[in-house]
Amino acid sequence: MKYLLQDLKVRINDKIYIKDPESSALGKRIIENSILMIHDLGFESFTFKKLGEKIGSNESSIYRYFENKHKLLLYLTSWYWGWLEYQLVFDTNSISNPEEKLKKAIEIITRSVKEDSSFSHINEVLLNKIVVNEYSKSYLTKEVDNENKDGYFSIYKRLVTRIKDMIIEVNNEYPYPSSLSSTVIEGALHQHFLKEHFISLTDCNNKVTPAKYFIDLVFNSLRK
Repeated sequence: MKYLLQDLKVRINDKIYIKDPESSALGKRIIENSILMIHDLGFESFTFKKLGEKIGSNESSIYRYFENKHKLLLYLTSWYWGWLEYQLVFDTNSISNPEEKLKKAIEIITRSVKEDSSFSHINEVLLNKIVVNEYSKSYLTKEVDNENKDGYFSIYKRLVTRIKDMIIEVNNEYPYPSSLSSTVIEGALHQHFLKEHFISLTDCNNKVTPAKYFIDLVFNSLRK
């Protein structure tokens, strides 16, 4: 998988950006440093002016790539879901047993992220932390319905569908496969957040992983 991912380009809806940041050295610096700054400052305090100062470029040059920081967040989160989707496809493709395939998928979706050397300008560990802390801000907006129609969330929705299809393979009579799939993906983010900030509200810790919890949850639901 490592060598396949070296040639991977995560394809993002081109309506999210003005100019593809992967097309230039400046664009890649914008992505690399925006991840570092959003992780350090939080999305609310992050601005294109601060980013421009960080990378030694005019603020206006960043606007040539992204209309605003909301679109940048959509780009980063879309990239993350696309990167995760590729891992899911590669790591489960050779598994024929439906239950083992679903277990592996849940492990991939819920595990702690390790840095992927295939993408030198993207720190996947920090990007994962941004998704855990900030992803909901990309869709809890007044524009969400129009952005959904324009396909801004297509990669995330495709990932939910992949897990849903695996759930149906295990039990095609289970009545809530889409709800269960989206619960696992969203719930994994929430459990990692709780484990980091509200430890009294979760049973996940250094010994009990979110994967263990969600595998138990999913398979107990499917066996009823």
